[in-house]
Amino acid sequence: MQSKFRLTRSEDFKRVRRTGKSYAHPLVVLVVQANETSTRHVRVGVAAGKTTGTAVHRNRAKRLLREAMRPLLPSLASGWDLILIARPALVTAALADTRSALISLLRRAKILPADES
Repeated sequence: MQSKFRLTRSEDFKRVRRTGKSYAHPLVVLVVQANETSTRHVRVGVAAGKTTGTAVHRNRAKRLLREAMRPLLPSLASGWDLILIARPALVTAALADTRSALISLLRRAKILPADES
């Protein structure tokens, strides 16, 4: 994922977690918030807590989320900050399962149009 699409600053993570709306799936949690300052594109932050597993498992979960999100970025509505939080079941999930989980969450949040996939 290109750096212009990443949410990296700690303050941004805290703002989105504090004031954003969350949507849950057994594999991943999505937290969304409208971004007033940068309306040109979507920014995505990826997190995996220690409940996900060892460092190897957390890193795999984050790589999997980034790769599943990458082809969806061009079709997303602009002006949003997203945080993807890995759940323990994501460690054993396949890329296709992760992508379908993200699609369903993004549609529930009304960020991805219903006809896109």
